[in-house]
Amino acid sequence: MKNVRLPSEILALCDQLSTVTYENLTKILHLRNAGGAEMAQRQENSLQHDVDHWMGGGTCFSLTWHLYRKLQEMGHVSWLLMGHKGNRRNIHCALRLAYGGTQWFFDPGYLIFEPLEIPQPPPLGLGWNMHPLRPNWMRLEHAAGGLGLWTGCGNEVPKLRFEFPLEGVDESEFHRHWVESFAGEMMRYPVLNRLDREKGIQYYYQKGNLMVRDAQGSRMERIAPEKRIEVLAQTFAIDKHLLEDASGLLLG
Repeated sequence: MKNVRLPSEILALCDQLSTVTYENLTKILHLRNAGGAEMAQRQENSLQHDVDHWMGGGTCFSLTWHLYRKLQEMGHVSWLLMGHKGNRRNIHCALRLAYGGTQWFFDPGYLIFEPLEIPQPPPLGLGWNMHPLRPNWMRLEHAAGGLGLWTGCGNEVPKLRFEFPLEGVDESEFHRHWVESFAGEMMRYPVLNRLDREKGIQYYYQKGNLMVRDAQGSRMERIAPEKRIEVLAQTFAIDKHLLEDASGLLLG
């Protein structure tokens, strides 16, 4: 890799986003209260693009859009990327940024808060590179004109998570996929996801189960319903009022 560093303002922005919890509770509540996907998407997309507007956190669309607009305000041009998983199209999103002769990949919606250098495709380069983050390591790999994101932990066999066409989409198409996401599978149950970068620990909650993942692997804990709000508020740094409003969704 080239010895290229991004400006401190971009790194500071990534650090700020790293304290935000990925959560779809706000998104589900917006849809419930707004009565329609387009109006709910407008509520989720704050005019100020302020992280605090999301109450608890955000999904990949709101986090990526926030980063995209902040980079615009700084004078940097980035590209909105849509992520595919097998036959499921446009279910995730990320960013590509060109700076210092290097292409960079940003994916805050997948708890990747470090900008990752995109490898040069063959024959200019190997076509792949590794990024030893904690607790999950990342592998970026060119394939079929797009970029594959592979992840693993420790000595795990890597898993292909998403594939991203690198040409990206315009803002109008991005917002269309964002509205469509309100009808997606992820709206059927709450998902909370948070990374403690300092300790290298990931916390993931779904359907009453809390997964804790570190360099040694993963363990699953069942949270008793009567303790759920208290434990989730503390673990995911989410306001109890949001959790109380969504308490019926957390009983799965």
